[in-house]
Amino acid sequence: MPYSSSYDVLIIGSGGAGLSLALKLADHGTRVAVLSKFALTAGSTYYAQGGISAVFDAEDSIESHIEDTLDAGAGLCNPEIVRLTVTHGKSSIEWLRRQGVAFTEDVTPTGEKVLHLNREGGHSHRRIVHTADATGKAVSLSLIERAQEHDNIRLFEHHNVVELITQTTPSGSKTIVGAYVLDSQRQTVNTFTAKVVVLATGGASKVYLYSTNPQSATGDGIALAWRAGCRVSNMEFMQFHPTCLFHPKAQSFLISEAVRGEGGKLILPDGSPFMHHFDPRAELAPRDIVARAIDHEIKKRGIDCVYLDIRHKSEDFILKHFPTIHKKCLKFGIDICKQPIPVVPSAHYTCGGILTDSYARTDIANLYAIGEVASTGLHGANRMASNSLLECLVFADRASIDILAKLASIAAPPSVPDWDDSQVSDSDEEVVVSHNWDELRHFMWDYVGIVRTDKRLSRAMSRVELLKQEINEYYRYFRVTSDLLELRNLVIVAELIIRCAMQRKESRGLHYTLDYPELDNSKPPQNTILTP
Repeated sequence: MPYSSSYDVLIIGSGGAGLSLALKLADHGTRVAVLSKFALTAGSTYYAQGGISAVFDAEDSIESHIEDTLDAGAGLCNPEIVRLTVTHGKSSIEWLRRQGVAFTEDVTPTGEKVLHLNREGGHSHRRIVHTADATGKAVSLSLIERAQEHDNIRLFEHHNVVELITQTTPSGSKTIVGAYVLDSQRQTVNTFTAKVVVLATGGASKVYLYSTNPQSATGDGIALAWRAGCRVSNMEFMQFHPTCLFHPKAQSFLISEAVRGEGGKLILPDGSPFMHHFDPRAELAPRDIVARAIDHEIKKRGIDCVYLDIRHKSEDFILKHFPTIHKKCLKFGIDICKQPIPVVPSAHYTCGGILTDSYARTDIANLYAIGEVASTGLHGANRMASNSLLECLVFADRASIDILAKLASIAAPPSVPDWDDSQVSDSDEEVVVSHNWDELRHFMWDYVGIVRTDKRLSRAMSRVELLKQEINEYYRYFRVTSDLLELRNLVIVAELIIRCAMQRKESRGLHYTLDYPELDNSKPPQNTILTP
């Protein structure tokens, strides 16, 4: 039977951002519910390999980290947000260590233990704090363990949000009061009310045919916020990671940027390097440049993939620094100590999202957004490697400060009607969902991928409008399922990406169009903002 429950704060998403916020709030006596669409470890944080950027090296500096981030963001980063985030890097790492995260360390000649720092694309110094090549797993498991131990936190797995619940105030503005949530194991839609709701649902890379992300990255939070009335920003900037393992049996396995940071070379099938033709930084150029270079070579030469070669490093070095990658590749018959790794670009990170301020507040009162789901101004037109987990931690902390300051003054949420499914029936055409899912991801890959044109975008918009009508009709008449909810959200995200891309008449950062291949320097750089 469906039920209703009420909390101080409802956090939708159980990755690094959501769990960090839950712990910070719960330590002050706040009653917190955390919803996870699948298992607690199913989000993108768990699969993050590279690490977290922070200034620890004596030769590095906050100013250098800021400069690198601004450069990667191609003129669209908010400098104040960049400075805010970067200056909290060291304290964020120390907080994670107090939660039990064990980062990889080196021992100095004097016997002192220090954090080992990797270097990745776009960074001018070594500043990537990591746990071998499975940083996200270490962070995720530690935060889950802390949350499971906390008396003030309740964790709900396999709970997928159907819709946010808002109310209109006497002044005409909206305020959040909760969410309708599908328990996908019991197939009931339950009602969660809360003083504060936080979206921490991750990105939308599953809108593309090929993605490095897990199944959960279906843009749920962005679509929920858009339908509720929030603005979104910069959705055209979808980051494609340059190096995803290319193998018919490998499902979206990422080859960490740290491999290139440690000297890995991108080569063609004949063994010749090519990145120096595209950027003087070669393999250490920002991701948008490397991904376009690989895409260019694959299309120009009619090849299936390029290769990433780390064989010049010793076997001991490779096994120490990249044990997860070595083990995974070996499973598919590739010994990275002796063979180059076949790689292709894949959709990886959503740089845009729900528009937020420096405290993670959205356009709706008491609704916050943190992590990849948000557009904070940190990433601009292209996220620099390993700034994403840092953003999760910093804005979880910022949100906690604002929520704790005003939680006592927020009225208890009112009672709301139960979810009404009396006018719908069970579907006898589930195949429609899978077919629409496949069609959507195929045309997004073909028309709104790494390289775009006005004609491709127009074709994509025509298709998304037809799909949207069909999906909405299906949603109207049949009981919700987790797959249907994801599809309904994905088609909205696809439309937002296309609309933003059609508005940008230049090539900037991750948005590259053959019709406007240069930057538009006739005016100051502009963010793309869409209003419902």
